[in-house]
Amino acid sequence: MKKKIYDKKAQINLMNNRLGENKNPDIKRLREILGVMVKYRFGNTLIKLGIRSGFRVPSILSREDDDELDSTAPERFRMVLQELGTTFIKLGQVLSTRPDLVGKDIADELTKLQDSLPPVTFESIKDVIEDDLDLPLEELFSDFNEEPLASASIAQVHRAKLPDGTEVAVKVKKKDITKRIEQDIVIMRYLAKQADKRVGSLKYYNLPGIVDEFERVIFKELDFSHEARNIERFRAMFEDDSRIQAPEVYPQQSTSKVLTMEYIEGVKISEALESDMEVDGKVIAELGTECYFKQIFDYGFFHADPHPGNLMVLPGNRLCFVDFGMTGNLERDFRENLAELFIFTVKYDVKGLINQMMYMRLIDDETNLETLKYDLMDLLDRFYGAQIQDIGGMINEFSMPGVMVKNKIKLPRDFILLGRVLSMAEDLGRQLNPEFNGIEVAQPLIRKMIARRLNPLRLADYQTRYLFELEHLLKDLPETINRIFLRFEDGKIKMEIEHKELDEFSSHLEKITNRVALALIVSSLIIGSSLILQTDKGMPMPGIGFSTVGIIIFIIGAALAIALVVSFIRRL
Repeated sequence: MKKKIYDKKAQINLMNNRLGENKNPDIKRLREILGVMVKYRFGNTLIKLGIRSGFRVPSILSREDDDELDSTAPERFRMVLQELGTTFIKLGQVLSTRPDLVGKDIADELTKLQDSLPPVTFESIKDVIEDDLDLPLEELFSDFNEEPLASASIAQVHRAKLPDGTEVAVKVKKKDITKRIEQDIVIMRYLAKQADKRVGSLKYYNLPGIVDEFERVIFKELDFSHEARNIERFRAMFEDDSRIQAPEVYPQQSTSKVLTMEYIEGVKISEALESDMEVDGKVIAELGTECYFKQIFDYGFFHADPHPGNLMVLPGNRLCFVDFGMTGNLERDFRENLAELFIFTVKYDVKGLINQMMYMRLIDDETNLETLKYDLMDLLDRFYGAQIQDIGGMINEFSMPGVMVKNKIKLPRDFILLGRVLSMAEDLGRQLNPEFNGIEVAQPLIRKMIARRLNPLRLADYQTRYLFELEHLLKDLPETINRIFLRFEDGKIKMEIEHKELDEFSSHLEKITNRVALALIVSSLIIGSSLILQTDKGMPMPGIGFSTVGIIIFIIGAALAIALVVSFIRRL
């Protein structure tokens, strides 16, 4: 038996060939990832992905784990991501907002991921601050607490004071974290491509596409200047509402790797009722819901990570949002149409829901409207009591792969994210007030939005927009017409025609052609044999007097004609 040779360079070349990239993956890290998957009983899954023992992963196949995807799989999957650290924790947090991709059970389990890791050294944090701001720490801050307030996977937060004495919280990206994330994404993309290629049931989920989307999201989060802009935008939205707060950003002490913000004195929303602060749970629950619906329907920009650590309760029943690394955006026309969907949902108007979905082009001609009607009725029945109370949960159910795929529904990514956000916000509301009903708070806000939309004065806004579009069209029209005529003159106009079921059509056409050709041959044989029979040429058949050759050809033609007629009759 030949001894296996583990050649690191060969393994790198193998992975590069599979990935179609020139990036060198960290083979040691890959073995670590595979080892953790085996530890949590996903060995058989690795076999399906085509992972071989060449990566020195012990006991990939476990005999007793024939059914790895049992009821414990969501918890085990969360533990895999938790143990693998930064990049995979972030992946889990992104997937927790996509129940349409991973299912409700896994999405719910992934919300439990704790983005908390042991702190890095103060010297490491100091180096990042001084390198990025190009000044000694002592000149930037009059005081800087070496003990972190929090240490997450990407960054660490320290309490400090500006030279004028202002209390601030300084969020610092950990050194070399970007390089580690890039390396992990290379491995993720390799595993995703293997799964997409080898496991047919996973093709629907477009795992390589999920990795691409995750890469886009996490590199936004790695850029703190992006988060700073999100905070400023949120503060501008609620500058006239003293009940809603977000920390002030200090741009002179902030970069893409360092974010210096106002230090917030408050308590986590989940701990508010047990704290010494005077808190009215009902007021906070209604304020949070009102705030979220204003973000969604008035501004189309919303804080997309409302877990308890990112919502602080301040004295006077005020609410402060922190950590704007993950946000969602909804285009204006879409959110106005979304408001109408909410109204039809609350009124249990299934026909109105379907008409609105058609108007929004969420469904097309291929959707079976009768099937969709009964699916929507089943969905509403599960959530409908005296009033719908869990609108976020209902959006999550609606976004499940079964409902979407079955009815060929096309939902924007941020719509699905919206469902997850509302569901988390409603859960927090019920923790603060067991009788909380988010839709009661939301209904007046949605009605105001519908009223604004139907206001005749808004026609002026639409007229302005359409006039601009018409002006662009008229300005470009002469040049467009000229180009078309030049192409006609040069004979360069091309037409693309899409044939559906072309193979089947070609097959039918070929059969028809063959039958016509056979009919012509049979006709020729019969006519030819008749002409021969009428002549005196050729050897006569004894006792008949007709030509032997003519008789034989006539019999063959007649037999073929009978066979052709029989085949026609059978197809009627």
